[in-house]
Amino acid sequence: MTGTQPRVLLADDHGAIREALRIMLEAHGVAVVGEAADGAVAVRNAAALRPDVVLMDLRMPGTDGVSATREIVDAGWAHVLVLTSFDEDELVAGALRAGAAGFLLKTADAVTLIDAVRRVAAGEGVLDPRVTRRALALIPRGDDVPAPGGDRLSMLTARECEVLEAMRAGRSNSQIADELGISLATVKTHVSNVLSKLGARSRSHAVALAAGAADG
Repeated sequence: MTGTQPRVLLADDHGAIREALRIMLEAHGVAVVGEAADGAVAVRNAAALRPDVVLMDLRMPGTDGVSATREIVDAGWAHVLVLTSFDEDELVAGALRAGAAGFLLKTADAVTLIDAVRRVAAGEGVLDPRVTRRALALIPRGDDVPAPGGDRLSMLTARECEVLEAMRAGRSNSQIADELGISLATVKTHVSNVLSKLGARSRSHAVALAAGAADG
């Protein structure tokens, strides 16, 4: 992330929503560097502007938010924070597989939104369990989506399990470091190992997979 505040690209097909998000973000010092009314434009603008975070709507004309998320994440142009509603479970499941870093309900207040943007920009994940738990059940098991069962979880060390549990509780990296008495760099290493061992594309995906294993 460049500078002290994240740079954000807004992707939503409703101009009024983009304007409301822009006002909310800029009122808290977050720079909005661009907008997009569909997924294809979001991809092009992410490539050109290289924002820290793309605030991504999932239902857009033409290229949808899931496809746009996959392209942006695969290219490494930005982290993606999805804005979703309660009736988009299947789209959220797709966005999880596409590598979205976070999921936030569209009804989130300003404080929650700003905190989520900053955490995603810092390389952390943000997810509302009300969103991802239901969506996980819709992810088909296949070669690209490893099952979240015992084999994967048993690969984690005791410390990695502690870090994963803290991630599930919504702790930030700095909070995990304080709780476990380890350095921030060590936390980041553990998080990276957890993602690799679970076969997760993002921190949010890892937490969702672990939640599915716990519930299953």
